[in-house]
Amino acid sequence: MFDRTIKIAPSILSADFANFGAECRAIEAQGADWVHVDVMDGHFVPNLTFGPATCAAIRKHIKGVMDVHLMISPVDAYIEAYAKAGADVITAHLESGPHIHRTLQAIRAAGAKAGLALNPGTGLDQLPYLLDMVDLICVMTVNPGFGGQKFIHSQVEKVKALRAMIGDRPIHIEIDGGVTTETAPLVAAAGADVLVAGSAVFSGGSVDTPQVYGRNIAAIRAAATAAMG
Repeated sequence: MFDRTIKIAPSILSADFANFGAECRAIEAQGADWVHVDVMDGHFVPNLTFGPATCAAIRKHIKGVMDVHLMISPVDAYIEAYAKAGADVITAHLESGPHIHRTLQAIRAAGAKAGLALNPGTGLDQLPYLLDMVDLICVMTVNPGFGGQKFIHSQVEKVKALRAMIGDRPIHIEIDGGVTTETAPLVAAAGADVLVAGSAVFSGGSVDTPQVYGRNIAAIRAAATAAMG
């Protein structure tokens, strides 16, 4: 059932890489709604992270939604592998290739929900032709490639315009980058409902002190929910 309540999706890019299974179990037990996996190729973005094998390995530790964000180019050739690895949502960047409509078709054909990511410098002019192809639109509020960057405030207006454009379509608006208790209310008030948070969730905690994750998740959710009115 589609709903626009706030969902917190911790990014495992900020987790303990040597302990992914336990980290995924810990954040879910502490209130995470989705688990966000940032896939980077060192080409489309300046970093290298996780392949399909990593996703398949952590899938068995995730009870809820595995949200896989492909910051890679080309992207089409890898969609099936990530779908088979257990991705519930696969998000590709509008800028990642010449035929984004085909990419979104391929994601849905592979059995996953289709996400479309927009870099900070990308406008919304192509969105009217793609809205009926997507289940989620991810607004990047940092330049993709690294965790821990500062939130780009100009993107709040983009979220407002996007929310108006979506209307009553069952499309999630996801925010990725610089989400904290200070920035979460800004994007929630603008219309976002899925908040990706890395360092803001994992900072100060570990699998041995998972209650810290719980406090961080609850604080972000409370700040965002209050702003929704």
